[in-house]
Amino acid sequence: MTEQRPTRCGFAAIIGAPNAGKSTLVNRLVGSKVAIVSPKVQTTRARVLGIAVDGAAQVIWVDTPGIFQPRRRLERAMVATAWKGAEDADIKIHLVDAERGFDADSRRITEQLVASGRKAILALNKIDLLKPERLLPLVAEMSATGAYSQTFLISARTGDGVGDLAARVAELMPEGPWLYPEDQIADMPQRLLAAEITREKLFLQLHDELPYSVAVETETWEEHRDGSVRIGQVIYVMRPSQKAIVLGRGGARIKAISTAARAEIAEMLDRRVHLVLFVKERPNWQDEREAYEVQGMDWTAGDR
Repeated sequence: MTEQRPTRCGFAAIIGAPNAGKSTLVNRLVGSKVAIVSPKVQTTRARVLGIAVDGAAQVIWVDTPGIFQPRRRLERAMVATAWKGAEDADIKIHLVDAERGFDADSRRITEQLVASGRKAILALNKIDLLKPERLLPLVAEMSATGAYSQTFLISARTGDGVGDLAARVAELMPEGPWLYPEDQIADMPQRLLAAEITREKLFLQLHDELPYSVAVETETWEEHRDGSVRIGQVIYVMRPSQKAIVLGRGGARIKAISTAARAEIAEMLDRRVHLVLFVKERPNWQDEREAYEVQGMDWTAGDR
């Protein structure tokens, strides 16, 4: 008889500066899209859980908002969400954009890790964009801080080195029963995930600054007898001029956003979707408790 290995299960939080590639890495580790991705910084606002099985281990990957020097309430709540996800996790992975190097945001994160007294794993991302002679000094500089137990060189985009990182994290998971069914890949309500998909399409369509003034909420979810679903979502903007930008000339932009979001939501749900989008002005949504709670963020963190 072969000896059955004990099961392992735990949380591995991925932290890092904005646009380090955290969501891309989580999607790669899970093998499916569970977090929205955009070339714009600060895309992730709330904590996202992606679930992967590696042998006898179930790893719950925590995709966190980017950590930076916050100024507004929303930014402070995002950063607080990121650190809370890291504190609660069994393993912390500090993901660094190797092309940007050991910049101010990464230094602040490293200092906080040292102060916590718990070593993290360092993962230098986007190595496909750098030559080795640039990588080695960066590894040496960051390792010298004493914040890290080991270092992995990866590319979340191509997958290089990601398997080695995943295998090591699986080994470090504590023994215990799995928390989720084997075929579950995410822990996020479908209503919220559908809203996140629409927000991703907004980020990809809009200008540099406007996406950060926009929020998306799923208001209605109607199941039909034929197996299809009708989803009603509201896109909140802060000013009338922003509403005009989201709608586009003759409604062209909102139509493109709706078409792209509907296709991806339908693929996620594996059924026909009728998506209806409304654009409403909500000048102070970034200061309203409800807007934070619907995304699982701590509204009071913005006061700190």
